Amino acid sequence: MKKSNKDKRNHDFIPETTLRNDLISYLRHHFPTTCRHWFDDIEPLGVVNGVLRLLVQEPVQLRYLQRVCNEQFTEAAQAVTGRLLSVRFVGDELESVPSATDSPDNSESSGDDGNPLFSEEMLLSPDYSFDNFIVGPGNRLAHAAAVAVAEHPGRAYNPIFIHGGVGLGKTHLLQSICQSILKRQPSANICYTSCSNFIDWYIAGVKAGRMSEFRSRFRSTDLLVIDDIHFLAKREQSQEEFFHTFNTLYQSGRQIVLSSDASPNDIPDLEERLVSRFNCGLVARVDRPCFETRVSILQSKAALQRLELPAEVPAYVAAKVDSNVRELEGALTRVRGFAMASGQPITLQLAKSALTEEGTSIGEAPGHPSIQTIIEAVTHYYDIKLTDLLSKRRHKSIALPRQVCMWLARRHTRYSLEEIGGYFGGRDHTTVMHAVRQITSKREQDPALASDVERIERTLLDESTSA
Repeated sequence: MKKSNKDKRNHDFIPETTLRNDLISYLRHHFPTTCRHWFDDIEPLGVVNGVLRLLVQEPVQLRYLQRVCNEQFTEAAQAVTGRLLSVRFVGDELESVPSATDSPDNSESSGDDGNPLFSEEMLLSPDYSFDNFIVGPGNRLAHAAAVAVAEHPGRAYNPIFIHGGVGLGKTHLLQSICQSILKRQPSANICYTSCSNFIDWYIAGVKAGRMSEFRSRFRSTDLLVIDDIHFLAKREQSQEEFFHTFNTLYQSGRQIVLSSDASPNDIPDLEERLVSRFNCGLVARVDRPCFETRVSILQSKAALQRLELPAEVPAYVAAKVDSNVRELEGALTRVRGFAMASGQPITLQLAKSALTEEGTSIGEAPGHPSIQTIIEAVTHYYDIKLTDLLSKRRHKSIALPRQVCMWLARRHTRYSLEEIGGYFGGRDHTTVMHAVRQITSKREQDPALASDVERIERTLLDESTSA
């Protein structure tokens, strides 16, 4: 039977390879930070009723695209086809996981009254897999433990507690565990969220009288992964609830994965019984990446975005930015944006220009010392080793110079509290705040300390001026 013109319009197929290449080319030019190498695996299925369906085989990639990339792909599809199309990402069975555009309520759980108790859980990023994680001296133990947990959940290390400074890869490892387990066990019931969400949902459950629903969500899961568990500090009722949730899962042999800015023993106002339970599994620290690791991280990030970099550029950026992975990624984005804005290829000279603002490096204030210069000046003045300054030693001979360093860094650089803490062995921002308050107070009460700080400060400013 001959198809009508209406049928032809509703099933208008476009050559797959041409369309995919045109889409990716548009995205690469207009949304460079969005593009990923695995976009090549996306398969256009054709247009039905004005909707371009794009097949995505990997579930994590599918949900990521639905949550993050719908608008970008829609713009690209309209631009390359010249038609007013919308985009729909679909899986193997040509059915997609519900996305924000599919219905007005995209929550994962709702009660009898139709109001959601749980908001959308944290999204797994395809970027955060074990394949994309760069292993170095500072994270080797944490990585090995995470791989073991992913391969043998509930049996290798339970719980696993990963801690370290901001932007050092803790979240990457947590998401890698989730994705690895989902690949082997697609039906696994995984709850991955932040501690803030846990607290908010607990409060909402109490207020709504729906604690049975809350407890069912967290205590029936096969894998509980909670990021930034240190936010439980000072939350007595939330700690009580989490204590019982932890016990239920642990006693039934289900895996618990936690991350924090500080080790269990260093989280303030955390109940001793929780500290004890967090320590009963494996506690793994993540430290700042060394130079070689930073170079590898930059190369990996560039490959993920199909960004070609001359060999000397990652080396330069890694030498310039030594705080954390997040800062490295930000520096790479800045270099790429600078190249696009100027219409020039990425070179060493361009990278130097991109990472310099009016002659000042990222994180430094004009005419002021760098954080590295501050550290060197303080270690020289107090005659202490750099390794001791960055260590966990709390002896007064080390603790005081460390606090002076933090005070000077806060006063003379643009770095945030979290970033400053990252320079000092991945310490929490609250530690930096405490150090700043302590030195500010002691300078007023202790003339000798005030004199020491003034001498160091004068030396630093003199060096910055002469430089």
